[in-house]
Amino acid sequence: MNVMRAEVLSLAAKHNIFFSPDALEMVLSNNDPLEFTNTVFSKLAENAMFVNKQDIMDAIAGDKVLFESKKEIKPHNTFTPDLSVIKGTDVTGESRSVGKINDFAAYFKSRYEMERRLLLRRPDFGGCADIVKAMTLDRPVNIIGIIYEKNTTKSGHTMLTVEDLSGTAKVLISKDTPLISECFVNDEVIGIKGTPNSAKTLFMAEAIYRPDIPKDHHWEKSDTPSKIAFLSDVHVGSSTFLESTWNKMIKWLRENAVEQDINYLVFPGDVVDGIGVFPDQIKELNIPDIFDQYAKLAEYLKEIPDHIKMVVHPGNHDAARLAEPQPALDKVYSGSIDSNVLLLGNPVYLNVEGRTVLTYHGKSMDDWIACVQNLTYDDPLKVMREMCTRRHLAPIYGQRNALAPENKDYLVMEHVPDIFVSGHVHGAGQQVYRDVRLINASTWQDQTEYQRMHNFNPDPGIMQIVRLDNGAIEMHDFRL
Repeated sequence: MNVMRAEVLSLAAKHNIFFSPDALEMVLSNNDPLEFTNTVFSKLAENAMFVNKQDIMDAIAGDKVLFESKKEIKPHNTFTPDLSVIKGTDVTGESRSVGKINDFAAYFKSRYEMERRLLLRRPDFGGCADIVKAMTLDRPVNIIGIIYEKNTTKSGHTMLTVEDLSGTAKVLISKDTPLISECFVNDEVIGIKGTPNSAKTLFMAEAIYRPDIPKDHHWEKSDTPSKIAFLSDVHVGSSTFLESTWNKMIKWLRENAVEQDINYLVFPGDVVDGIGVFPDQIKELNIPDIFDQYAKLAEYLKEIPDHIKMVVHPGNHDAARLAEPQPALDKVYSGSIDSNVLLLGNPVYLNVEGRTVLTYHGKSMDDWIACVQNLTYDDPLKVMREMCTRRHLAPIYGQRNALAPENKDYLVMEHVPDIFVSGHVHGAGQQVYRDVRLINASTWQDQTEYQRMHNFNPDPGIMQIVRLDNGAIEMHDFRL
C-alpha cells in the first residue's frame, strides 16, 4: 500500500495536484488507484490544485464505471460442434418404396410394431393378446390395434374397427363412460383394455392407452453453455420475403452469437418459396427460378457466423418429393450451399451435445386440423401435443398430406425428444409438455395474398432459442 501511495502522490505532483487525506484514502480504496487518479484528473477543472473527497465525488458524478472493477474478458476458444444424426431416423439414401401393395403392407406393419413396442413400455399397460385370441376370452384383456375405421352409432356410442397382425375387431366405446370424450383418428395405434361381449362380436372398451411421452421424462441439466436457434419457413424468392427483418436478425447474430454461445441453427423446412406450389404462385415471386432461389439462400446462409453449425431440411415448398418422409435436398439444387450446412431429410432426429432434437416441417398439421374438431391453425402447439400423445407425426393416411410407404415408418416418434420443433403454419410459439420443449418456429415471410383471403395472420420475424443446459427458451423479435 505504501508503494501505491507513493506512486499516486508522485502522479499527483506531476499535475500540480495536492490530495487531502480523505481524498487520498478514497483514491487508494479503488481497485486500480492509478487509473482512477488519471480519470479524476481528466474531469477536474484546469486550475484545480487542492482536491478533497467532495471534489472527487463532484468530478465523477454520474460516471458509474469509475467505482467498478475492470470487466473480465471471457475468452472464447475455437468452437467444435457436437451434432450428429441419430441412426435410422433420416430417410435420405434409404428410400426403397416404389408404391407397390407390398410396400403399403410393410409400411403399416412397421408402424404397428413400432407403436406396439412403445405401448408395451407403459408401466400401467402390461401385456396384451392378439385380437383373434382376445375375442375368444371371457375375461378382461388388453389388445393393441390400428384404427381402421371410426363411426358413431344411432344410439350415440363410438364404434371403432381396429386391426392387428392377427385380424380385426369391433370396439364399442359406450356413451355412458368417460371414454366417449376421447378423440380418435384413423390409422393411429392404440391400446385397449376391455372384455368381449357374450356373443364374441364386440370388444367392450374399459380403458384407452396411447404411447405418449413417459411421465417420468425429465430434462437433466448439463454444464454446456451452448444454445440452439430455430428459423423456419424462410421462403426465399417470395415477394413477401422480409429481407430487412432477416438482415436485422443476421446483424444481431454476427454481433451476439459468440458471446451468447449460439452454436447451432436449425431450419425446419420451406427455406425457399418454390415454383408451382399453388396456382398463380408466379405472380408472388421475386425470384421465378428454383435454382436462383437456392443460390440466393446460399448467399444468405454465408452471412451467418462461421462457428454456427446449421441444419437444413425440406418442407412442402422445397425442391424435394412432396411425400413424407422427404429425403434431403438434392445437390443439383443445393450445390452452392456451404459445407458447414448439414442437409438432412424431413423429419429427422439430431443429437446435439447430448440433447435429442426432433425437427419436422409440420405439413401433417393440415390433416390434423381438418380431421380433429378442436384443433386450429391458431394453436399449432396443441397439434404438436397430439403428435406427442400418439407418438406419431402424421398418423392419418390418404388425406392432404402425402405419405410414402417406406419399409419403415419414419413418422413414428421412436425416440423421446428433449426438443421437438416444427414450422409450416407460420406461427411462433413454445410450450413444455412432459419436459419436452415444443417449438413452433416462426416464418420470415409476410402475409401472402392467399393468407389474406383466408384471414390468416402470420407471426413472422421471431427467432426462438433454447439453452442446452437447462432448457430455458428465449424469444427474439426482429420486427421491433
